[in-house]
Amino acid sequence: MLKSFFNALARIPLVTQILIAIILGAALGMLSPAAGQNVAFFGTFFVKALKSVAPVLVFVLVMAAISQHKINQQTNIKEILVLYLLGTFAAAVCAVIASFVFPPTLLLNVTAHDTAGSPGGIGSVLQTLLLNLADNPFSAIANANYIGILAWAVLLGIALRHAGDTTRQAVGDLSDAVGFVVRIVIRLAPLGVFGLVAQTLAETSFNEFIQKYAHLLAVLIGCMLFVAFIVNPLIVYWKIRRNPYPLVFTCLAESGVTAFFTRSSAANIPVNMNLCKKLGLNPDTYSISIPLGATINMAGAAVTITVMALAAAHTLEIQVDLWQAILLSVIASLAACGASGVAGGSLLLIPLACSLFGIDNETAAQVIGIGMIIGVLQDSAETALNSSTDVLFTAAAELGKKAE
Repeated sequence: MLKSFFNALARIPLVTQILIAIILGAALGMLSPAAGQNVAFFGTFFVKALKSVAPVLVFVLVMAAISQHKINQQTNIKEILVLYLLGTFAAAVCAVIASFVFPPTLLLNVTAHDTAGSPGGIGSVLQTLLLNLADNPFSAIANANYIGILAWAVLLGIALRHAGDTTRQAVGDLSDAVGFVVRIVIRLAPLGVFGLVAQTLAETSFNEFIQKYAHLLAVLIGCMLFVAFIVNPLIVYWKIRRNPYPLVFTCLAESGVTAFFTRSSAANIPVNMNLCKKLGLNPDTYSISIPLGATINMAGAAVTITVMALAAAHTLEIQVDLWQAILLSVIASLAACGASGVAGGSLLLIPLACSLFGIDNETAAQVIGIGMIIGVLQDSAETALNSSTDVLFTAAAELGKKAE
């Protein structure tokens, strides 16, 4: 009987299983917070499993894909990079517009603020990225430094292109073995999401803190929804020249839902890889574009950085003109690369954006604290947008090339 139950369960689509898990987890977390805390282990285990397998997956798949890549084989990486950068900048511009039309304010304990600007912050971010590029490969994998992982995987993949057939076949077999492990982890998604939802609703309620920042949340999440359902579909339509919404909804349902609860683009890499395979995309492309997207495709992070910095400026009655706001969009788009793979990482870059308006670090730290209060919703929505867009733009680039 137990075998029949598991066979029947396996026939239910994974997305359906996750939706059932969300409903059950929400019910348990609201009806019995203590029980919700008790099942939190399942969510913690699932996220830890995803994070542990993701660096190895990226390293092996990228190395294998490049080592067996044919010279004239098309990968569409340039087109995908353009889409990543365009989508992130467009999201930041949307956040600027929303912040001017519906200006949010914060509760800050400030008597005065330092007016000295600090435009050199972006240099620090770029310096960190370059240092990550030169990281030791074992350290990069152990610490989930995806810039370093990509660098080593690309270099070794290029070197292995000149290896013997047996060696390259062994690398391919290793890639298949890691893929098998990833499929096992992904099958745990319903149980993991059940634990994450139950824990979230057991610990969080719409208390006075959330109520105080309902306007801020509305602007943040409203921007992200606008990007997900209006801006991204327009970009995808530009590439594929047909109705983009079936692809958009598929990416949101199968990637965005899990990313919403794991709150980590890096942890969602195995899920995105699996979705790309399901969509029939070229593995030579998505094995590189998905981990790259988890590092640089940060539309949600750009929205968060922009809205929070402008909210601080509005609160302090600092006059920000349109061109300064557009400059903020550019800086936020570049700085968002530093938020990759870390739950709540975009909040740590708020001081960089605030420095453009001469806001001191102590005040910026208060803004980060406010972000932590609303983070259970803000960071989840941000990660869902970031991660689902990785697959969306990868698919759009490939479908657009086929349509030409």
